[in-house]
Amino acid sequence: MGPRPSRLACVDALKAVSSQLIVLHHLAFYGPMSDAAQALAPGLIGWLSDYARIAVQVFLVISGFLAARSLAPGGVLTLQSPLAALWRRYQKLVVPYAVAIVVAIAGAAIARTWMHHDSIPAAPQLAQFVAHLLLLHNILDMDALSAGVWYIAIDLQLFALLVLTLWLARGLSRRMVSLAVPLVALLAVASLFWFNRDARWDIWAIYFFGAYGLGALAFWASNPGRSLAPLLALAAIGLAALAVDFRLRIAVALATALLLALSRRGGWMEHWPTGGTAARAFARLSARFGAISYSVFLVHFPVCLVVNAVIVHVAPGQPWWNALGMVLAWTASNLAGALFHRYVEAADPVRTVLAWLTAGLPQRGRERAGG
Repeated sequence: MGPRPSRLACVDALKAVSSQLIVLHHLAFYGPMSDAAQALAPGLIGWLSDYARIAVQVFLVISGFLAARSLAPGGVLTLQSPLAALWRRYQKLVVPYAVAIVVAIAGAAIARTWMHHDSIPAAPQLAQFVAHLLLLHNILDMDALSAGVWYIAIDLQLFALLVLTLWLARGLSRRMVSLAVPLVALLAVASLFWFNRDARWDIWAIYFFGAYGLGALAFWASNPGRSLAPLLALAAIGLAALAVDFRLRIAVALATALLLALSRRGGWMEHWPTGGTAARAFARLSARFGAISYSVFLVHFPVCLVVNAVIVHVAPGQPWWNALGMVLAWTASNLAGALFHRYVEAADPVRTVLAWLTAGLPQRGRERAGG
C-alpha cells in the first residue's frame, strides 16, 4: 500500500478495488454495526469478514512490483546509497502514518464516550506510541492503535530486505553475472515453501516475501524483449507452492503478479484500452481512488469507530439503521481519505509545518533556521 499514487492505470485499478475491500472487511469484522446488520445480509457480511482481508496480498505484490521498478529496473540495483533509499521510504510511509495515528487516538477517545466494545483501542502509553512511530509495535508485542497498522511496518521491512538483497547481489556480481534476480527468487521460494506456512513468522518480512517477491519477479519477467520463459517459471513456482500447501492468499498474490506482468507486456499497464465513455469514466475513477488508497487505509478505522459509536448510541440493535450506518461509515472513510490525501499525504506536512514556523522570521533568521 504505497504512499504515493502509481500513475499506472492497471496498478491504480487494483489499489482502488483492494483498498475498498479492506475498508469493508474492517467494517464487517469489527462490530457492533455489522453484528446488528448481519441478519439482513449474512452471506455478504460473512464473506467480507472472512475473505475481503485477502486483498492485502494485492498490495504486497504491487509494492514488490513498484520497488523493483524504482530500485533495479534492469535487475541491478541503481542506487548508490541503500540507507538513503530506506530513509526516504520510512519518511514517505511514516509522516502521514504518524498523523493518522494521532487521528486514530482521537477517534478511539470519542468512540469510548458512547460505547464499550473490544474493537476500540485503549488509551495509548507513551512507549506504545513511540513504538508505533518506529514501526516496532508488532515486534515488541504491543497492542495496535489502529486496524491494519501492522502492514506499514511489514512494508518497510520488505523494502529493506529487498534493498539489502539487491545491494549484496551487486557486490557479489562484480566478477560474475548479476545475482540479483536469482537471490530475490531464492528468498521468495523460501517464503512460499517454508516461512509463509508458519504463522510464528508473521511479524517479519520473510513471511510475506513470497507475495512481495512475486511482484518484483513479475516486473523483471515483463521487461521489454524478455521471452515468456521467466513468466512461465514464475507461474510454475507459484503453482508448485499452492500444490504443496494451498493458501488462498498465495493464489491471489500469484494471480495479481501474473496480471501485472501480462498488462505490462501487453502495453496496457499505463493506459487502459480506449473505449467508450464507460471505459474512460472507470479509468478516471480508478485513478482517483488508487491515488488516495493509502490515505483511505490510514484514516478509515477511526472514522468507522466513531460512526459505530454514534449508531450504537441512537439505534442499538436495529438492523436497518446499522446497515445504513455501515454505508455511511464506508462513504465517510473515503471522504476523509480524500481530505487526508490532499492536506497531509500529498502536502508534505513536515515541510508545511517548518514553513509555517519560519514564516515570520526575517530572511537571515530563516537561513539559519534552515541550516
